[in-house]
Amino acid sequence: MEEISFKFIDTQDSVDELCELIEEESELALDSEADNLHHYDTKLCLIQLRFDEKTFLLDVLAELDLQRFWKILSHKHLIMHGSDFDLRLFRDFANFEASSLFDSMLASQLLGIKRIGLAALLEEFFDVKLPKDSQKSDWSQRPLTDKMLCYAANDVQYLSRLRDVLMSRIKELGREDWLQQRCVYQIQTALSGFPDNDEQSWRISKSDKLDARGRAALYELWHWRESLASRLDRPPFKVLGNDFLISLSEATSEGNWEYVFESLPIGIRRRKRQGLVEALKRGEVRDLSSVPRRPQRVDTKGPLSQAELDRQESIKQYRNKRAEELSIDPTLIATRSIVAQLARDPANLHGLLEWQKELLMPCLNGASPPS
Repeated sequence: MEEISFKFIDTQDSVDELCELIEEESELALDSEADNLHHYDTKLCLIQLRFDEKTFLLDVLAELDLQRFWKILSHKHLIMHGSDFDLRLFRDFANFEASSLFDSMLASQLLGIKRIGLAALLEEFFDVKLPKDSQKSDWSQRPLTDKMLCYAANDVQYLSRLRDVLMSRIKELGREDWLQQRCVYQIQTALSGFPDNDEQSWRISKSDKLDARGRAALYELWHWRESLASRLDRPPFKVLGNDFLISLSEATSEGNWEYVFESLPIGIRRRKRQGLVEALKRGEVRDLSSVPRRPQRVDTKGPLSQAELDRQESIKQYRNKRAEELSIDPTLIATRSIVAQLARDPANLHGLLEWQKELLMPCLNGASPPS
């Protein structure tokens, strides 16, 4: 691995100097670090930038005026990897909207690369092994250690070179428009930021499989966890994981939560002193009618008819064959929900990008599925 050098930006004068430098650039590599693995509310902590063979680490937690920085950045072409989280975080933090993007993760998917993590890509193309020892660090701590700073700098060190390699292959395959459309879509979807909790947020994965009493227990447990996580300033998953929420809710429904509770790891059983047992007891007796119901969708449709099921299978086979020919994952062409949508109405192309429509159009126009 190359020796890492960088400039740490934590004063207003250095921010102003950085802005002057960025003004002269057309593109830059960009990444960020947040504290979502250690605190209840996610905060943007550090921004890594690289351009003109120089790396800068911007301390977002320092008392700095970054308005000019964000304005300049919004007009630059950004080179990123797995940009969805970062762009949503920037939107919530600074109402930021990118104007142009290259995402090496999206490019890797369109090339049919199986291991699309940044570390895996750098090892494959440059024989570079990124250190992982600071991957789960608390980036809100100050001062940041030298090891953490070097880790952060490494994340942008090779992004431009990686872009060049991937784009060369993208162009060979004629998939530039596909990538452009995906990057534009990434920018657009990030504008919604992160969803806020609402009265349905307790409906975690597998909650729909619970009966009414189990859902009442889950409702109590989820709100207990949120309250405790906020009070402790910890991510909810570090208070109690979703799998444990579901298993305790199922046990409440079956009337044996006390037995299941005693079988849990001792670290979780200590939550008894923090209100976990009281939440379980509330779930046992909560009025089932008081649990918020899922709002009815006005466009709810019944099960697919036999003709629609046949069309769904035909579309799926066609999609899978095209994906095999292109050496990409079939869901890149159309997800399962999109396939079902098209089975109901082949003219309903909502949610599809132009390149996806073009690939599917022969099938939607009545072409037989490939043999």
